[in-house]
Amino acid sequence: MSELPASQLDRWRQGLQRVRPHLWSALLFAAGLLAAFGAVLLYNVIFPPPAPLTPHDVDDSIAQAFASATPPPAYSASVYQIILPSLVLIQVEIPDEEDETKSGLGSGVVIDDRGHILTSLHVVKDASKIKVTFADGTEAGAQATIEQPENDIAVLTADQLPELLVPATLGNPNAMHIGDEAFVVGHPLGLYGSMSAGVISGFDRSFKPPDSNQRLHDLIQIDAAVNPGNSGGPLLNRQGHVIGIVTALANPTEEDVFIGIGFAVPITLAGRAAGAPPY
Repeated sequence: MSELPASQLDRWRQGLQRVRPHLWSALLFAAGLLAAFGAVLLYNVIFPPPAPLTPHDVDDSIAQAFASATPPPAYSASVYQIILPSLVLIQVEIPDEEDETKSGLGSGVVIDDRGHILTSLHVVKDASKIKVTFADGTEAGAQATIEQPENDIAVLTADQLPELLVPATLGNPNAMHIGDEAFVVGHPLGLYGSMSAGVISGFDRSFKPPDSNQRLHDLIQIDAAVNPGNSGGPLLNRQGHVIGIVTALANPTEEDVFIGIGFAVPITLAGRAAGAPPY
């Protein structure tokens, strides 16, 4: 083999020296790419990506989310807690025609800081003795100081008030509509502090209670359960405000039980007996 001439060998060496830095940079770049690719492969081996969700997995996740969601408390629960401290149990003794005494009971509600109690007049009418029991257990005698026969409303004044008196907040029945939620709290059949819920079924109703010559007007009709013992108790809106005083239940039969129609005197009428301002 013949040797390259010196001049040609020098030119080849010079060319090699010129491209050597570029070759070195290319080698370093290629090595970096290989290192990065290897790191990615190693990461995927150590930390494999999650498996893609299947439709079944999505459905399970949605079901778990709904199951873990905590629903807000019902309005009835907060209404009950609001009115309970203002609720009053009324027990009466009424002499009959044979000079014997029969007992009766009803409900009432404290409406001001003087301790005035609103109830239905027929609960305490002709009573020889009235006893009231406040929410904290305080018991006291009471007298009907104001009577409003045209609305079947009485105002009671107790001989002794509890240390902590909690008057109810009076609402505005004129702001209510048919279909609005309505709540009744009282002592039906002697079951203390019972609550029933329904809706307002109508306004401006007229009704003549059995064994009474007085026809009541401008009543609120409700379908919340009303039974003996509820009379005189509060009718409430969803804020726990008193919008009426329960007065009667309608039943075409001779049975004294609820069939879906109850009546309440609007607090705009009932409250006037105790000096509440008109609105």
